[in-house]
Amino acid sequence: MKNRSTRLMRSAGFTLIEILVVIVILGILGSVVVPQLLSRPDTARVQAAQTDIRTISAALDVYRLDNFNYPSSEQGLEALVAKPAGFPEPKNWNPDGYVKKLPTDPWGSPYIYERFDSQVNLYSLGADGAEGGEGTAADIRLKDL
Repeated sequence: MKNRSTRLMRSAGFTLIEILVVIVILGILGSVVVPQLLSRPDTARVQAAQTDIRTISAALDVYRLDNFNYPSSEQGLEALVAKPAGFPEPKNWNPDGYVKKLPTDPWGSPYIYERFDSQVNLYSLGADGAEGGEGTAADIRLKDL
């Protein structure tokens, strides 16, 4: 009976070697997976900016349908939140506005809006906050979506 209980006690736990092997395997997996996970926030920020730009663009289209023109560059995106002054005058501006509040891009900068004739240019400068760039630092433009 004593031999049987001794054998059961020996097989009940893990040896130090087994624990070390598991730790090494977890370390190797962590060194491969963690860099992949750390690059994901940048991708998520780019996708969030693209979604914001599409939403703002849709609000601008509704504004145009109501008022027959996009807001001028001077009126800017604020025209979607509060009735703008100046030319072109928004004759049928929706008293509820077109968006509740203007979002900033995922890097904390305002979206840039420009109007040329009947065309609009809406974009974010990306992660670097400067014109141009590559990867997550690239500008995110409405015309590219």
